Amino acid sequence: MRAAVYRGNSVVSVDEVVTPPIGEGEILIRVEACGVCHTDLKKIEYDLLAPPRIYGHETAGVVAAVGRNVAKYQPGDRVIVFHHIPCGDCFYCQRKLYAQCPVYKKVGVTAGFEPAGGGFAQYVRVMDWIVERGVEKIPEGVPFEIAALVEPVNTCVKAVDQCNPQPGDVVLVQGQGPIGLIFTMLLNLRGCTVVATDTLGTRLDLARQCGAAFALDPRKDDVTEMLKGLTDGRGADMVFVATNVKGLVEEAVKSTRPGAKIMLFAQTSDKERIELSGASICVGERSLLGSYSASVDIQREAADLVFSGRIPVHLLISHRVPLDKIEFAFRLATHPGEFPNENPLKIIVRPQEYSR
Repeated sequence: MRAAVYRGNSVVSVDEVVTPPIGEGEILIRVEACGVCHTDLKKIEYDLLAPPRIYGHETAGVVAAVGRNVAKYQPGDRVIVFHHIPCGDCFYCQRKLYAQCPVYKKVGVTAGFEPAGGGFAQYVRVMDWIVERGVEKIPEGVPFEIAALVEPVNTCVKAVDQCNPQPGDVVLVQGQGPIGLIFTMLLNLRGCTVVATDTLGTRLDLARQCGAAFALDPRKDDVTEMLKGLTDGRGADMVFVATNVKGLVEEAVKSTRPGAKIMLFAQTSDKERIELSGASICVGERSLLGSYSASVDIQREAADLVFSGRIPVHLLISHRVPLDKIEFAFRLATHPGEFPNENPLKIIVRPQEYSR
């Protein structure tokens, strides 16, 4: 089969590799669509993990083969797969902190080499504990590229649940990339007044389509004053920081009322630093929160949100590329300024398509 293999030094090459064999309790999926996620792009661009690896974890496809003792799935089933599933029994699982579970940290989906998700390949092997709890069937009529968005939607639902916004809350969403737009959709669904910010006009237009009551460019608009005007001078009830631009968390705190919640969602690098006044948190009784990765508890809820069309995730998809154009896809996602006419958002790789 063909796969996009990370070879080190930020290099990815599309190579012929062995289709991964499956064992008892496992399934093989023919990958039809896999979303490009910035988590994987960071690993490639900054050489965070040792090569060789095949990345990609927003995966949808068709069951191609099943191992012995697999009863839940059969060849031909249309499915999405989560690459992390917790044990359910450890200290962290008992507290529903699944992303901290040692088993969760193990990747259970691979296209070969060290397991890394494998969705940027034509086939992936799904290990037994993932088959048991980490696979969802796709209803007929739902395109694979839409189904591939279930995993990122899950991560956002998890963060929103943690903040527990109420109808009528004024919520600031900083950044309107794919994740920020999903937050805007979910918060609108919960009856919040969403104030979305971004520096790209095309994304602000999309934010309005996704339910933002206000879409502002922080370079031109006084976001803090706008929020105060909406809240009798108080400030936002809640902020979702959906991008890692320097200084944004500090701005989030300034834009909120006392007692507000600030959710850090994009701050995944140990090198990122935040400088805040202690009093702004302590005396202001604000809560700084973090959320990372998906939750098995809301797997079905997230799938239903996507499959039913209750949130318009189709608006997120800007590009669809065959496997041999994956280097272009990565470059487009990491350096969009080099492609001024492309307006990249969510990029879907189609591993079964090959243009050469």
